[in-house]
Amino acid sequence: MMSDRVLGGVGLALAAFYAWAATIIPEPFASDAIGPDGFPMIIAAVLALSSLYFVLKPDPDPKWPALNRLAEIGFALLVMFGYAQVLPVLGFVFSTILITAYLTWRLGAGPLTSLLNGVGTAVGLFVIFELIFGLSLADGPLGF
Repeated sequence: MMSDRVLGGVGLALAAFYAWAATIIPEPFASDAIGPDGFPMIIAAVLALSSLYFVLKPDPDPKWPALNRLAEIGFALLVMFGYAQVLPVLGFVFSTILITAYLTWRLGAGPLTSLLNGVGTAVGLFVIFELIFGLSLADGPLGF
């Protein structure tokens, strides 16, 4: 029970930091109605609400994963950090294909299914954010 409340408290602190960081994003000369802090503020709000649930309704008997599963979770976090590092080099589409394929494979999907999931996710997000919403994503060596 205490571990859920600690996790919720850490999540709330992270949400507050994320919201604060969103407020200091410089406003470009020409920006849309939402501004550059709109999407990060939505993420901060979702994180805060999710964390608040853990604080107010903790699991009475939480079951922690085994040590090897905790190590795998830690490695997944390192992979996501690596995603942020290769994003400017490989671009959004290729980086997203790689991370999505890896993470779905680790969640139990087969290699071909993971690759197809990665391609579908990357292309789908590219179409939504770049082509429909007009947001610019990291360009890769092929220009997308």
